[in-house]
Amino acid sequence: MWDGINRRKFPRANYKCLISIKKRLTSKVISTQTENIGAGGICVLIKDDLGLFQGVDLELFINEGDNPPIKCGGTVVWVVKKSQAKKGEHVFDTGIEFIDIRPEDRERITEIVEEILKNQRRK
Repeated sequence: MWDGINRRKFPRANYKCLISIKKRLTSKVISTQTENIGAGGICVLIKDDLGLFQGVDLELFINEGDNPPIKCGGTVVWVVKKSQAKKGEHVFDTGIEFIDIRPEDRERITEIVEEILKNQRRK
């Protein structure tokens, strides 16, 4: 994962959850896991370069109770091309900012991040 300058308004925590990403104006859906998550967005490692400032539709499957998946829009705000172990293969470390997210869904994510960070400080 890219460790560039952290200019985020919202703290992030390493958290794996299933996510579906659909690039707008296409039918292609990418299913993967998040690398980290914060109330402002997510980071994913994917095989496709979605394109900077590309709009996407997201569905996050947060593993907590019987809550439904979080559905919202997003904008790709950074992409870093990385080489894979197999020669000639690349993946893209991709940061996606949430847009059109319901306040209660943002709060769910905030609570998860706070709990993870609190547990990390205890260690």
